[in-house]
Amino acid sequence: MTPEAPGAGPGPGAGAPALAIARGVRDGTTPAAEVLERCLAAIDAVDGELHAFVTVLPDDARRAAADVDRRVASGEDPGPLAGVPVAVKDNICTRGVATTCSSRILERWHPPYDATVIERLRSAGAVVLGKTNLDEFAMGSSTEHSAFGPTRNPYDTARVPGGSSGGSTAAVAAGLAPLALGSETGGSIRQPAALCGVVGLKPTYGTVSRYGLVAFASSLDQIGPVATSVEDCAALFDVIGGHDPLDSTSLDRPLPRSASGIPDGVDGVRVGLVRELVDGVDPAVGASVRGAAAALEERGARVAECSVPELRHGLPAYYILASAEASSNLARYDGVRYGLRVDAQTAESMNAATRAAGFGAEVKRRIMLGTYALSAGYYDAYYAQAQKVRTLIIDALAAAYHRFDALLGATTPTTAFTIGSKIDDPWAMYLSDVCTVPSNLSGHPALSVPFGSDDAGLPVGVQVMAPALGEAVLFQVGAVLEAAAPRLAAPAVGAR
Repeated sequence: MTPEAPGAGPGPGAGAPALAIARGVRDGTTPAAEVLERCLAAIDAVDGELHAFVTVLPDDARRAAADVDRRVASGEDPGPLAGVPVAVKDNICTRGVATTCSSRILERWHPPYDATVIERLRSAGAVVLGKTNLDEFAMGSSTEHSAFGPTRNPYDTARVPGGSSGGSTAAVAAGLAPLALGSETGGSIRQPAALCGVVGLKPTYGTVSRYGLVAFASSLDQIGPVATSVEDCAALFDVIGGHDPLDSTSLDRPLPRSASGIPDGVDGVRVGLVRELVDGVDPAVGASVRGAAAALEERGARVAECSVPELRHGLPAYYILASAEASSNLARYDGVRYGLRVDAQTAESMNAATRAAGFGAEVKRRIMLGTYALSAGYYDAYYAQAQKVRTLIIDALAAAYHRFDALLGATTPTTAFTIGSKIDDPWAMYLSDVCTVPSNLSGHPALSVPFGSDDAGLPVGVQVMAPALGEAVLFQVGAVLEAAAPRLAAPAVGAR
């Protein structure tokens, strides 16, 4: 265990529940400035080892915390997340603050605007703490594909935290931030949440604005919350969710308060244990999922095994579709409009040299794969076929949700693997997403909740899935699993 930094002892701040922090700030018992200093001290103490953050914003955060305290002193309510420090994945735009996507090609780029989710955080009284590391342009499952180097898992620094939101999940798991924002295209919140032993939500597509999220695959991308508890995760989702006219894919309808059903329990809730999301996973992971199913049944849920065989086709379809969209979205990084430029004699050679120098190997691999899938003579064989598979998966999940209120399975096929063990084997790395991509293809919400650990003490995450706009039932089921889960040891590195 890393020694505590001075001033980072017991008390609200680093590692404390977000809603408890907000209550203490609003009632005046805990100044927001004090909460922030504990988080900054924790980052100073341990982030050199973890590398969860690429940018920390102490001056901006101190000004924001001071403003929260001023509002409390004047009798105002700063909002539901009053004084809560929040870490933000570095593919979400922050005005005047570098947003790199952990890529050299966005060197020195400072967005002239805030993402909608950043505006909503600030309106709720939250304090933006800094920007977290990720796989370059969110393309990866280990946070090793970063121009700034890998992030490490707080439970074992020789292992990955998952990806691509590994910086956000590691920061929350290690107690450096009570809450974080991540993004998902194929499991990039849930998968690292499982490997780091925290709670992560992929919301229904369209419920959280994508305005200001740097695009990877626009029909799949979604911003979502990371937290240490289901209740905190629900609270953050309620803050960032809702219609945004700046996002053409945003759902124009009111969203129910997702946390409202948490006290209801699961009596009578129909839960399907999906064989395709349990069979073939690591034995420790499978045992945790079956233990979670038993815990739900003991508390009144109606649990039954089911099969959705179409899910087996999700991974290849996902990697064709996501790569195709990436090849289009990343064409804008041409050395002219954003970030890095490598000078050359002609515009064409400048463009080629900039992209060769600015993009990492994994991003180049996916751009080439996607361009190939969209090219003349291959579009129908690959891209169009993958879209048909996507429709089959949507229809198959819709049929499952006629029988069940929620589905249960593994979040990841294994616990955290060692750094470097899969970096040279793309297909082995891609298999880390095999359990998560179906919900991205369908647009449905899904939640990862810690439930036990393997023999090495590494966290296991179980996944709860629900139909569109089913976040309330996810939190309802997730809260019961959280209460029933075996106790998880504290991380080896962190402020807890």
